[in-house]
Amino acid sequence: MPNRKTIEKARQDEREGKAPSTQAGEFVHEEIEKIRRGQHGARSAKQAIAIGLSEARRAGVDLPPPNKGKVKESTRKSAEYAYEVGQGERAPKRRPRVSRAVSEVLKHEPKNTASHEALSRQARRAASHRTAEERSDAAEKAAETKGASSRSAAARKAARTKGAHARKEAARKAAETRAHHS
Repeated sequence: MPNRKTIEKARQDEREGKAPSTQAGEFVHEEIEKIRRGQHGARSAKQAIAIGLSEARRAGVDLPPPNKGKVKESTRKSAEYAYEVGQGERAPKRRPRVSRAVSEVLKHEPKNTASHEALSRQARRAASHRTAEERSDAAEKAAETKGASSRSAAARKAARTKGAHARKEAARKAAETRAHHS
């Protein structure tokens, strides 16, 4: 069950006009943190993300289930069920034994699936399935919904990073030149 802060953050994202996937990101982030704290594990970064998305759907985020043929039918059905629960179209059946069994299984799964490296690999893999146009559209929408102050902060950070990289590169070239002349 997601905590109140996560639900509030998602609602805030909704008020700011951010996409449902961004709202769901709050739940995914919470799931990643749970794994890092060792509350439970996940078999892969993909599974950790899927658990977060399911929590988001159940909490009422308007994130429709994937289309037929995109994912396994059982996965799609599960997403459909969670979505209907979140939209108030269906009352969730409480199944304590199943819930307990799932929790027990997840406790024995690896915890390193939520590492920065694992998530980075997953993000790159997911991005590689999207076209340049889709990635560009997503970036444009992100810039629109970011807001002036956040955009300004991001620009300052980018400038700092660029400066740091430039200094590092200059130092590397100077060292190379010294090594070449000696």
